[in-house]
This record gives sequence, C-alpha cells and structure tokens, in this order.
Amino acid sequence: MFFVAGQLPVAAQDDTPEVEPAPSGLQRVYKGKYHFVDEATGDTVCMIVMNPITVYPAERFKSKKEEEFYWRTVRDVRKTLPYAKLICSTLLETYEYLETFETEKEKQQYLKDFEDAIFEQYKPVMKTFTRSQARMLVKLINRETHQSSFNIVKAFLGSFRAGFWQTFGRMFGVNMRSGYDPEGNSEDAVIERICVRIETGTL
Repeated sequence: MFFVAGQLPVAAQDDTPEVEPAPSGLQRVYKGKYHFVDEATGDTVCMIVMNPITVYPAERFKSKKEEEFYWRTVRDVRKTLPYAKLICSTLLETYEYLETFETEKEKQQYLKDFEDAIFEQYKPVMKTFTRSQARMLVKLINRETHQSSFNIVKAFLGSFRAGFWQTFGRMFGVNMRSGYDPEGNSEDAVIERICVRIETGTL
C-alpha cells in the first residue's frame, strides 16, 4: 500500500496582536504568548508557552564508515518519514470509513478499489526509492502505527494479500514483518534520534 505526504507547515508569528480576554486578567496576545495583568497594581507579566524540545549532544563518530552510515540514514529518514506519517493518518481514516459500510461485501469491494487506486497513483513515486529507503519506510510505518506493515495489510486485506505483498517485498530486500525497537536495537535508536530531530526542526 503506497501513500504520499508533505511535511507539516510551521506558521510564522503575526505582528498584529490577537487580544483575547480571559479570566483573572490573563490575555492572549499572540499564539502561544500571554500577558498576565494584575488588576490591582496594573503590573504585567509575560508568559510564553513553548512546545517541548528534545536536545541531543553533538554527534560523534568513531569512524568514517559510521559517519557515512549516519548521513545515509538521515537522507533516507528525510525522504520516507512524511510517507510513514501519512500512511498512519490514512489508515485511521480508512478504518473509520469502513465502519460506515453495512455489509462485508461492500467493505471488501471498497478495499479492493482502494488498493488498486493507491498502487496506480503512487507506483511512480515508490520506484524512485532505493532499497534502503524502502526498508526505512517499512520501519517508520511500524514506528508511527506501532505494528508491522505485514499485520496492517493482513488486517485490511487478509492473509493472502499480506503474504503476496510480503513475497513481493522480499524480492527487493524488504521484509514487511520488520519490527522497530529504538530501546533495544542500536540501529533503530539512531533512526529514532534522527526522526525526533527532524520532527523538532533541529536537523
């Protein structure tokens, strides 16, 4: 199953104040920025709400080979992470939509048409992936959905179709049963660190 996504846009701060009165003298001045006004003295205290950021120490590599592996992984994560995120959101939307069908026959027909349409639309995009990027996509789908690509396809399309796509993937070095364990697998730990840095805009 193939999908496409773009990165989420980051809104720039508007210079025009957006004042929204709130109880106890709290006023919203900008998105994420508040002023607390003491009604008795008129004193103003500024409060800025910031999103949490994970900070990692500077990268240190034991060898040139290790450094090359790191930057190849950065390249692959950058290309595939947006696809993995859209796959996750698309799966949720598809599951919810399937619940609107009254019969199993209607569900199966929709899934068949859906699979054909997705394959036709995104086949050209996926053909640009290297083998390492295809394997990365499978790992990141697991990261976003907390289950393997094989189990996802099996749940939606059945065991036969899952087996077909697993066999097809193995021809290109992709194992849909691949797990994702950043706590216990050193390679996955590197991938997770890169993902977090990309998501927080620090890489």
